[in-house]
Amino acid sequence: MMDLTVVWAAIIIFAIAAYVVMDGFDLGIGILFPLFRVGTERDMAMNSIAPVWDGNETWLVLGGGGLLAAFPLAYAIVLPALYAPLIGMLLGLIFRGVAFEFRWRDPAHRRIWDIAFCVGSVVAAMMQGITLGALLQGIHVEGRAYAGGWWDWLTGFSLLTGISLIVGYALLGTGWLIWKTTGPLQSHVRRLARPLTIAMLLAIAAVSAATPFLEGKYYERWFAWPGVLASAQMPLLVALTGFVLWRALRGRRDWLPFAMSLVLFALSLIGLMISIWPDVVPGRITIWEAAAPERSQIFLLIGTGVLLPLILAYTSWAYWVFRGKVDEAGYH
Repeated sequence: MMDLTVVWAAIIIFAIAAYVVMDGFDLGIGILFPLFRVGTERDMAMNSIAPVWDGNETWLVLGGGGLLAAFPLAYAIVLPALYAPLIGMLLGLIFRGVAFEFRWRDPAHRRIWDIAFCVGSVVAAMMQGITLGALLQGIHVEGRAYAGGWWDWLTGFSLLTGISLIVGYALLGTGWLIWKTTGPLQSHVRRLARPLTIAMLLAIAAVSAATPFLEGKYYERWFAWPGVLASAQMPLLVALTGFVLWRALRGRRDWLPFAMSLVLFALSLIGLMISIWPDVVPGRITIWEAAAPERSQIFLLIGTGVLLPLILAYTSWAYWVFRGKVDEAGYH
């Protein structure tokens, strides 16, 4: 069934996916930062994301704002359940943003800002993964309100998803640097990408193995006939993508490792949608139950129809202008 509610769900899914793709690689660079040599390697890594990192977080604002506007019931349930990890994520992003700017303006304390940049990136990524895990494992809802406790979000599964996202973002960061840099730094991140590829595949396998047993609906969607005919292809696609990524790390197509890392994330997102669709609070509230009134959706869609193309246009332009390789002095 295609209606305004489905359109809004698609917009929010697109915004979240765009955020994971675009902010994921620069969070990954922050996660890997201590592994880069002080001086040239760290400066080149920072220069590679300097023109785009701030704009990448636009998609996080669009996703969160869209959830509030289009699915207010889901927003009212999810936020109280996940206040702690969401606040942790925002604090991590703040520390990271401040460190990014002051690293250049306060060279006397650059070591402190480098630590803050790394810690902020790790915390933001970990909290995002924990948030995802907490959503997947289920939120205790009574009536139209959250009825769980303050620490319900913290479980073994949510910690697994948090660590998995750190690994995934780090892999994206290596792919970006392979694409955008040359010389010793590129060779260094190629070496780092190999164990990260294995770790990413193992993380996907672990999360995928655990998810169907969190909720009866998940199990049915993955293993019930005839849906199993489609879902059974996902492990094969992940394995094939991992093989291509591994080969690409030894090849000369610098863009291919990043592209294959993105495909792994896309397959993970498709797997997530297989598990929860059409729920917005998994296992509890569907998108239609949580949706705003139709007139509100129409009103909001008019504004989004204007703003979304503008965001896509300036984002595309920024990436096009800075499409080349980067060195110590910046892009060329």
